[in-house]
Amino acid sequence: MDFLGWTAATGGLLLLMSLASGWINRGPITTFSLYLIAGVICGPWVLDLLHIDIAAHAELTAHLTEIAMAASLFITGLKLRLPFRHQGWRLGMRLAFPGMLLTVLGMSLAAHYLVGLSWPFAIAFSAIVAPTDPVLASLISVNDARDDDNLRVSLSSEAGMNDGTALPLLMLAVTLLTTQQEMTLDLFRHWALKDVLWGITGGLGIGFVFGRFVGQYVTHLRYAHKDVAPNDFLALALIALSYAAAQALDASGFLAAFAAGVGLRRAEVNVIRRQPADAFDDSDHRPPAEVLVNPHIRHESLDPDPARSVGLVVGDALSFGDTVERLFAAGIIIVLGVTLAHHWDPDGLLMALVLFVFIRPAAVWLGTTGIKVPWQQKMIIGWLGIRGIGSINYIAWAYTHGVAGEEMTRMANIAFTLIVASVIVHGISVTPLLNWRQAKIAAASKQDE
Repeated sequence: MDFLGWTAATGGLLLLMSLASGWINRGPITTFSLYLIAGVICGPWVLDLLHIDIAAHAELTAHLTEIAMAASLFITGLKLRLPFRHQGWRLGMRLAFPGMLLTVLGMSLAAHYLVGLSWPFAIAFSAIVAPTDPVLASLISVNDARDDDNLRVSLSSEAGMNDGTALPLLMLAVTLLTTQQEMTLDLFRHWALKDVLWGITGGLGIGFVFGRFVGQYVTHLRYAHKDVAPNDFLALALIALSYAAAQALDASGFLAAFAAGVGLRRAEVNVIRRQPADAFDDSDHRPPAEVLVNPHIRHESLDPDPARSVGLVVGDALSFGDTVERLFAAGIIIVLGVTLAHHWDPDGLLMALVLFVFIRPAAVWLGTTGIKVPWQQKMIIGWLGIRGIGSINYIAWAYTHGVAGEEMTRMANIAFTLIVASVIVHGISVTPLLNWRQAKIAAASKQDE
């Protein structure tokens, strides 16, 4: 097909997805599963219209997935409005750190003994497939800043923070593979201090300071000058600046993007808290600022106050970030479907079974020991650990940092196959599972009445 044909095909696919969105939301198949199927149909296995090898374009893949990840992490952080003492945050931290370490440990053993990967490649593979994905988890993440569902908050905060555990482990494995070094005390100390301690604290600190300061300063300027112009590019600015600053200082750019969203949300909470109580219909419950404004009639707003100013800032950031996230995610998942023909490996299905059914649930159960959570919720969290664009980014990162050879190709193929299995299996099961949970909650509420 020529350019005009591809333009029409892209428009037709997007129109079809838009028209069918209601049916998709009610059905068992997610939007991303359909994008994946569309990619497979266009690829060598069916119509043979496209030939794309992600591994052969690792640098481009790394950059595109970085953009999608950073945007998604920022939006995830911006939607988390609950105080840090909320149980969902504590659960998320347990899942992102001890839970993630247990997942990597279990998958490293499985990758070495079940499919024969050497220990450095087994660690790299485990770090790639262990994190839950913030981009594809839209059905199980928080819906908006008013969402206080414990399950959604814990999964969202986990997705926002688990790069602090997985990426340093991938860095360690890549160092061992590319330098042919043995694990020594000096190497471990350097890795622990630089990639782990500074990577986590530096990334979170840099991003949070950027988000908090810029949010409050922009709100002040908007209110002082009665400015109601769109703030679309503020989200892009915060994502780019926090990510670039953290990476330049050898901290985690992904954690910085997530923390920038959290920091901007804390700025909004701070502004709302300072508003007089009579500015709200319910003074005991102060809603997110973005629900106080209608961005489509911003020029008709009368008597602007700080709450409405920060509402426009946050609302525009959410709208812009959501659009960027969905656009990049759709394109990357379609390409994943196309490239699957080049990277299919049945061992990936075995590793998917081990991860989804045994290791992830066990890691969740052990990692959250001591926190009082219903066992049904733990089981759902253990199952709903979707893998996706973050794992693709990690594969591309390993390629661009010098890992190559037959074992790297095999490891990447197993990981790609596992990612596809996760998109399909978790996509099919998430809606029925959440509906079942909602029915149980409703039934319990009626009994209490």
